[in-house]
Amino acid sequence: MSQPTYDDANLLLKLYELRREPKMREARNWFFGNFKCKTMAEFGQLCPPGSEPNAYFRQVASYWDMAGSFVNSGVLNHDLFFANTREILFVWERVKPILAEVRAAYKDPHYLGNLEKAGKACAEWVSKTSGEEAYKAFTARVG
Repeated sequence: MSQPTYDDANLLLKLYELRREPKMREARNWFFGNFKCKTMAEFGQLCPPGSEPNAYFRQVASYWDMAGSFVNSGVLNHDLFFANTREILFVWERVKPILAEVRAAYKDPHYLGNLEKAGKACAEWVSKTSGEEAYKAFTARVG
């Protein structure tokens, strides 16, 4: 991949600004503290349609899916992005156990596809740059 540009840096800073928006911060705090679903049944219980937790889940998941689309399409340099945040990896690790069931329930095989692709790429990047043990330690912290 090419060297990061000032445009990459500016886009990364814009993504950080969006993360600081008060409602997004609430959603992120909720997600990090509460979203540990391993099955669709747990997801349905924690995030029933129309609930605030459901809105928080959608806000966090769609934000990182959008950010992932920038990385996946080459609009944002992946090395710069992955070097500055592990949050996409955290969200991916938390969503991964239920994604196949959610896609089946939603009848959308591509739902959160950019999050998945970028999350997997971030996992590979961490393993490559910091070592497999760093990735294992990260996933253990995510729980």
